[in-house]
Amino acid sequence: MTQRQPPAHDPSADDEPASPAGPADDAVNASVDWDRLISRLAEQPQEDGWVTLQEASSAAGVARSTLRSWYRAGHVPSRMVAGTHGPQRLVPLDAVLDRALQSSRARRQLEHARSLEAEVEDLRRRVRALERHLGLDGS
Repeated sequence: MTQRQPPAHDPSADDEPASPAGPADDAVNASVDWDRLISRLAEQPQEDGWVTLQEASSAAGVARSTLRSWYRAGHVPSRMVAGTHGPQRLVPLDAVLDRALQSSRARRQLEHARSLEAEVEDLRRRVRALERHLGLDGS
């Protein structure tokens, strides 16, 4: 019969009372750590210009997976904040847009989106001119 070795001492657990009941209570202790993390994240000051990955993705025209690779590689800063459904990662929109403009693919996508916006505005002007010409503009 083999004897089980006691678990190694974890110095980070010294501030928490030991759980005599076993694995079920370990899950409760884990949620206490989670709650502490959330409260620390909630204490961080809000800064203007920091947006969610989804907002940055929409604004810069790049995929969220691209944003993840950028912040993991250190190309853009990021931070975690408390969100409605748990921690949420924020990135500074200016840094994301700057990085996107350095990427030739993202630059082409951004230019294409801008050209589509200009085309839509041109079509709106033409429709208004036609409505005036036909007397449909309400005057």
